Amino acid sequence: MLAYVARRRGQWDRSESYFNEAERLDPRNVNLLTQQALFYIAVRRFPEALRKLDQVLNITPDDLDTLMLKAATAQAEGDLPRASALLAPLHPGADDTNALETQVYQAILERRPAQIIPRLKETLTKPDPALGFYNGELRFWLGWAQEVAGDHVAAQETWRQARSELESFLKEQSEENYLLMGDLALTNMGLGDKAAALALAERAMAANPIEKDALNGPFPIEILARVAAQTGEPDRAIAALQKLLSIPYTGPLAVGVPLTPALLRLDRMFDPLRNDPRFQELASSAPKEAK
Repeated sequence: MLAYVARRRGQWDRSESYFNEAERLDPRNVNLLTQQALFYIAVRRFPEALRKLDQVLNITPDDLDTLMLKAATAQAEGDLPRASALLAPLHPGADDTNALETQVYQAILERRPAQIIPRLKETLTKPDPALGFYNGELRFWLGWAQEVAGDHVAAQETWRQARSELESFLKEQSEENYLLMGDLALTNMGLGDKAAALALAERAMAANPIEKDALNGPFPIEILARVAAQTGEPDRAIAALQKLLSIPYTGPLAVGVPLTPALLRLDRMFDPLRNDPRFQELASSAPKEAK
């Protein structure tokens, strides 16, 4: 579809007009409306994204993935109470990793992860082989929740297991999987292996450069920003964040919301940068929108 091609090329205006034209021809196409919402999320036009998601819910009430996207949009806007109200009634299955990760991210943003840890542990006691490396990704999230909860020893053990699982998948890949490299970079970051984490982030950037894919290419740049923030490289982190906040993209966490000033204020991974005036400026600025 032309709208998807234009979006990937970074032709945001053209992509939007193609989406609008397609909607006029097929106004109740749920997949199309969802893709429009994802477009508006990527360009940080959240009110318009929410309108599309509400259109989907009018057609398919209580759709789990749509409610998750609404919650993730609330997170991006810094409205944690609204996100919590949307997420609390939902019970995603173990195979719905995006939904589960959105709930974990909410607990981490609220800095109250204890409630979600038993749920993640239970999910990982019987990992679904069909999920492939996403089991290792869920294990990264468990380690992050444990770390935020103050259980450093448990987090390290979880991350060691995640690294082992993710590395075995990376060896089996026939091509450079930037999603998997991103997970492994964050896991090595948690384990304090700065060199491996930075190398994997850079390898992911080379595997899917922004010049080739305007929508997903910045994904590894956010991984680099997170790794640099956590490993004592503030200049690299700030440079990456300055780039990210100036462009539309799909992010690496959960359902793919891009970073916003509100998320910079809330996300614990950026705590080491909080006293840097450059970071404070980014975290207080209004979100950029693609025109």
